[in-house]
Amino acid sequence: MGMFTAFDINATGMTAERFRMDIIAQNVANAETTRTEDGTPYRRKVVVFEEKNSQTPFHQVLMKERDRYSGNGVKVTGVYEDEWTEGNMVYDPSHPDADENGYVTYPNVNIVTEMTNLIDASRAYQANATALDASKNIATTGLAILNSN
Repeated sequence: MGMFTAFDINATGMTAERFRMDIIAQNVANAETTRTEDGTPYRRKVVVFEEKNSQTPFHQVLMKERDRYSGNGVKVTGVYEDEWTEGNMVYDPSHPDADENGYVTYPNVNIVTEMTNLIDASRAYQANATALDASKNIATTGLAILNSN
């Protein structure tokens, strides 16, 4: 693995986690949005990552060549609406979006889940930043050794 490949892997991880944090922030900001442009409550969004530039799934690469990594980081493959979690039904007949029975459908955003995901994404970002810094220090030390000879 080349020096710049290590930088690329860490940089793609940081970029993907930053994007994930942006989507989490969007979910939290819309936790009370009962009507979007299409007239339905906001649906929680989920980010999906995948190995970048790899021709085989990671577990196959791991089994074939345990000491080599064939990918070059991660990439965001999509942002999907959470269709498997139901929205919260709250009785509030005075709300403008209440149905005929007086219930309002609130978004399927759970603040505790979102904050847990935010901490997870933040720690993953920090881990990539630490790995990038370590790679940079290794490269700098290698260059210093070459210059001293």
